[in-house]
Amino acid sequence: MAAGMSELVETLFDVHPGELPYLVHGERPVSRAEVRDAAAMEAGVFAGHGIGEGHTVMLRIPPSLTQIEVLFALWRLGAQVMLVDHRLKPSEVDALRALCHPQFLVSAGTAGRSPLSFEPRYEVVTSRCAGGRAAATEHRLVQFSSGSTGLPKVIGRTPASLAAEIDRFTRIAGMPTAGERVLLLSSTAHSFGLIAGVLHSLAAGVSAVFARRVSAKDILAAAGHHDVHAIFGTPFHYELLSTARDLPALPALRAAVSGGEIMPPETAARFAGRFGVGVGESYGTTETGVIAMEVSGASRPTVGPAAPGVRLRVHEGELEVWLPDGSPYLHASGGDRYADGWLRTRDRAELDASGAVRLLGRGDSLVVIGGLKVDLTEVEAVLREHPGVRGAVVVHAGTTEAYVATGPDGPAAGDLLRWCRDRLADYKVPRVVHVLTDLPRTSNGKLIRRREALLARSPRR
Repeated sequence: MAAGMSELVETLFDVHPGELPYLVHGERPVSRAEVRDAAAMEAGVFAGHGIGEGHTVMLRIPPSLTQIEVLFALWRLGAQVMLVDHRLKPSEVDALRALCHPQFLVSAGTAGRSPLSFEPRYEVVTSRCAGGRAAATEHRLVQFSSGSTGLPKVIGRTPASLAAEIDRFTRIAGMPTAGERVLLLSSTAHSFGLIAGVLHSLAAGVSAVFARRVSAKDILAAAGHHDVHAIFGTPFHYELLSTARDLPALPALRAAVSGGEIMPPETAARFAGRFGVGVGESYGTTETGVIAMEVSGASRPTVGPAAPGVRLRVHEGELEVWLPDGSPYLHASGGDRYADGWLRTRDRAELDASGAVRLLGRGDSLVVIGGLKVDLTEVEAVLREHPGVRGAVVVHAGTTEAYVATGPDGPAAGDLLRWCRDRLADYKVPRVVHVLTDLPRTSNGKLIRRREALLARSPRR
């Protein structure tokens, strides 16, 4: 079904006039026709390297105009693209290559580092990989789970599943529409930024705006200069924007959506209080794409109703999604997550009378202490209520440990233990509290919950 991806790309470019602005960085917008022509030129170069239908390509380019054009170019040729975050270290990339056996590696930019600036253009290097294997399935986008709780899973998306998700986004009330501009802060190397941002914008006639740097000043400068209608980001971005001293006039701003990780209620409230716009949630997984979404944020504490065409059930307290076309996992990496057409999200949830999804925490956040069940996310929520706390992660490895990010004049570990004792049953109180300057995150901004990574951030005792 390699041609299916090529056809999907051509269809997306044909929906709206070529002169309509598409990608915006700096002063001059890049039109749809310009991106299409650039992708066609790149496709010719890749074809010269021997890349064609069914070939497997690992793509490692920082988010940029180049990254987007190269992705379209490879899809035009019918290649299976393994999208790798450029911030991964060489050893991490080598591990993925050993698992997936790509035939080609296309890379550019500051591999292994995390540049603070958005560089629109990079020089691309293409190399052939020894022992590479052609695609054995119809999947044309391959992504990797964030690895926040373990080794990455290899997840494939078919052209049909991508087309269905793009269609879902166009049918969700409040999404940006033709002629509007969305400030895209979510990484284009991950699902929400790529599909809700890059691909939906192409399908809907929307312009995707990129900030020069990941700073409140530069993000707000881009928002004000281009008079954006919507913002797509992660909780990290909205927390960052809520700390800005001076806010530009944003008369067109009508929507803000958080994806990638459920936003703490206090972060959403701070942003709404400063910008006058509620923050909606887009809840999904790399395996399924968007599951539930509500753009305005009015449905909190739920994450909104199931996205159009998504079938859900709650089985033994856990949310499951119907995927009738087979497992999304490649290279035997999915374990027991998929069975009989249903994918286990590992999120505990309930559906209210209107069908909206209310998340109750991770299924694996429930631990047993002294015969009593403790939800670690409940402990995290109590810690975050402290006015001096900016973030918290609680893990259980024989004993309960809390890792808490505070400001320079924030509370000490003893103060936080007393805070918890006043608000939690004794068996729920962490036995140890580590005070950190910040919490480790994955490449797409999700909190890392591995004890080793958290402990590495703790000051030496």
